[in-house]
Amino acid sequence: MTNRRNFLKLSGTAALGCLIAPDLPDNTMMKKKAFAGAGIQTFSLNAIMEKDPKVTFKKLAEIGFKNIETADYRDDKYYGMRPKDLKALMNDLGLNWIGNHAMGVPLSALSILPENPTEEQKKQWELIQQFSKMMKAPNLTDNLQKIVDDAAEGGLKYLICASTAINTLDNIKIAADMFSKAGEACKKAGLQFAYHNHATEWDQTGDTTPYDYILSHTDKDLVKMELDLGWVATAKKDPVELFKGHPGRFPLFHVKDFVLARNTIVPIGMGDVDFSTSFANAKLAGMKYYFYEQDTAKSMDEVELSYKNLQKYL
Repeated sequence: MTNRRNFLKLSGTAALGCLIAPDLPDNTMMKKKAFAGAGIQTFSLNAIMEKDPKVTFKKLAEIGFKNIETADYRDDKYYGMRPKDLKALMNDLGLNWIGNHAMGVPLSALSILPENPTEEQKKQWELIQQFSKMMKAPNLTDNLQKIVDDAAEGGLKYLICASTAINTLDNIKIAADMFSKAGEACKKAGLQFAYHNHATEWDQTGDTTPYDYILSHTDKDLVKMELDLGWVATAKKDPVELFKGHPGRFPLFHVKDFVLARNTIVPIGMGDVDFSTSFANAKLAGMKYYFYEQDTAKSMDEVELSYKNLQKYL
């Protein structure tokens, strides 16, 4: 899904020691034990996944990924497979299917340029058009129960809103209400609902920002956050301050690297984002899973490079 959250601008740990067994002799071993199970958001591989998802999942397992977060759900299927069939494939490969991304509103609601758009907004608009042609995805506004039911059939732990309209205060209020409904539906089905940010969550809207409003107008247990650390960096926000203000509300991290001067997404380790402090405060955040995401990787070589460099932070 291209740069999903930034579309919306267009539509008008506490120390690691407490996580680790005290008798482990080696600090590197302790960190690996604390953060076992590297994950990937498969949106990173949209083009490759389209060609042969089964072969691609096998390759991801061979690279060393353990946890999978998907971003393709069309016609009641994930990458062309019913939930139980994809779950079986994951199990056979030794992969854990943790969550899936769904849009909050129809893509058509996210594709209107504002007046006097910036070059970045124009770029994002073009990406939306490409994605809209590629995918007609269900959304949480129109198809909530069906999305939840299929996620539950797949045995997922999390259903995540990838992006929704938050360009006006009215839209922010609608989003918060929708998240609350999604959180209730997920709870009944044995799932946890979460919201994935991009950068525009911190755009000033009246006397608030979308992120502040959502955090303060939704239940902290029903609506968790998947914090995209790359987009947080582009918004010039400190993730640890977010953790301090809302401890335990960030069970999911997206590990995304940027060349910040160009606002360009790159493989992990090739950009400017320092993920160390976020991982060092994982307990405070409540982090349970982390997923590498690159919108979108040009090749499997970039994925392997990111996997290798991700180990530095674990």
